Order: sequence, then structure tokens, then C-alpha cells
Amino acid sequence: MLDTSVRLLKLLSLLQVRREWSGADLASRLEVTTRTVRNDIERLRIMGYEVESTTGPAGGYRLGAGSALPPLLLDDDEAVAVVLGLRAAAAGSVTGIEETSLRALAKLERTLPSRLRHRLDALRSATASAAGVGARVDAATLTEIAAAAHRHERLRFDYVGHEGASSVRTVEPHQLVYTGRRWYLLAWDVGRGDWRTFRADRIRPRIPTGPRFEPRQPPGGDAVAHVLRGVGSQAYRHQARVRLDAPVEVVTDKITAMGGLVTVLDDGSCLLQTGGDSWHDLAGYLGSLGVGFEVLDPPELRTHLRELSERYAAASAPPQGERTG
Repeated sequence: MLDTSVRLLKLLSLLQVRREWSGADLASRLEVTTRTVRNDIERLRIMGYEVESTTGPAGGYRLGAGSALPPLLLDDDEAVAVVLGLRAAAAGSVTGIEETSLRALAKLERTLPSRLRHRLDALRSATASAAGVGARVDAATLTEIAAAAHRHERLRFDYVGHEGASSVRTVEPHQLVYTGRRWYLLAWDVGRGDWRTFRADRIRPRIPTGPRFEPRQPPGGDAVAHVLRGVGSQAYRHQARVRLDAPVEVVTDKITAMGGLVTVLDDGSCLLQTGGDSWHDLAGYLGSLGVGFEVLDPPELRTHLRELSERYAAASAPPQGERTG
């Protein structure tokens, strides 16, 4: 028979891998009697584990959520995933969790067997992180937004726009999206009657939250894709609206999620809302799509394209000797 402490660890491991066990199945796995299983279940409860039990022919045991966090058992892959996640959190874009992430990381790494430390050391030496290049957002802000979205409650907040102007917004929060640089909130803006994407680092929630709402279907049925397409233009210094002379099905194969937001105009054309760090970069990007286009705005982009066309026309003319010969 296994030592009691070893048997308890094995019992706990079994409870974590299946939703429900019968007493007979647990007794068979542990090679003990059902009475010993009942006694071991009581020991786990004393240690803080919430083990639920039901009686009868269909009865059994299941591990539930308790009022306190007991020790966890992780397999190798789970332990590596948790360590990597804690390292990312310690150097990531959410403020206020760095110290707690480091404390948890130190506790976990002290208990790792050597085989796992070698795997993590190899990952650490072979990878680099660009975390922290984007704006940082307070953890409490993310928590309040996420809670309102989960409860389907309207959220009021102060928001600082792209140009620095402040406003009070009332929204039906749908989902938080992390792009790798920034956190964004996709929400239905009640005052504007449309979907809007907000940078989470510019949000200051007002408490309490508002009444409950019936969740809406996000644009295109995919909140992440919609946010990525939208911030693909808003993240740049210069924005533009361009009519593309191609069906939307053709254009979406050429444009990545961060390349801009594409919407249908008619069967043979679509609207692209995109951006660039300079007019020159933006003109080059539009030319690389390989379809005809018309710049709707801004006029500065049209001016730059005219200058480029004159420059390209001059460059494509025959050399001076060929023209006079």
C-alpha cells in the first residue's frame, strides 16, 4: 500500500484529470478500499480542497472550487506554460502585476525539477521579447472592464481620444482584445449607436456600472478580427479612405488583419480604411495591392500620388540620346 502522503497526492492528481470519479474506480486505481478513499477525501477537505460527493448508484467525487486556493498539481507542460506566462506578465503591458508575478515565478521555479529548468533555460536563451513597447494599462482598469463585459452591464468611462480631447462614453462592453502592443475594448457605443474600439490605457471607468444589456453579435461575427483591422489604420500617423476597384473577396486575400478595415461598396469594389507612418509608405502599400484605386481622402495623399506619378513618368522616359537619335 502506498504511503498516506503519496496516496493523497495521487488521489488529488486523479481528481484533477477527470470531472467525476466513483469511489470504486478511485479505490481500484489506488489499490485500497472504498473506506480508505472516503478517509483520504476527508483529509483533502481538511487541507482546503473542496471535494464534492454524491451518493447512490450514479454517485461519486468531483473536485470543486473552494473559498481558498489550495496547492496545485501541474504536469511538465502545464508547469512550463505557467512559468512562461508569469515571465511575460512580469515584463508585459499590464501595470500593477509585475511584483506579484515575480513572487509567484520565484516560488514555482524553486520547485521545478532539473529537466524542466533545462527546457526553460533553453527557451530563455533562444527567444527575445519586445514586450513593453506599447502603452501600459492598469490591471484594475482591465479587471473592471472585463467584469462589466462578463456581467453584460453597461460601462461609463472617461476617455481621452487620439487628439487628446476627453469625453464621457457609455458603452455595452463586448470583449477585451490584446494585439501584442496594446489592449483594446470592442464595445457598442450607446451614444453613437455603433461599434467602437477604445484603447484600454485611455479608459478611466466610472463606478458603479449601468444596467444589464442583451449582448450583440460583433461585426463580422469575430471581435478579434474586427479590432485588428480597425487598429491597423488607427495605429498610424496618417489615415486614409480608399476605394479599391476589386471585389471584397479579392482584396481580403491581399490584406492582413493589421492592414486596414475593408467593407463592401458594391459587387466590384470595396472601401479600405488604412494608414501609414508617411504618405510615401502609404502610397507604396496601396500600389502593392495590385488593383486600381481612388483616394477618397485625405487630399494630402492625392497630392503625394500626383508627385510620384510625375517622378515615375520622368524615370520611365527613354534616355536623352534615344529621344534625339
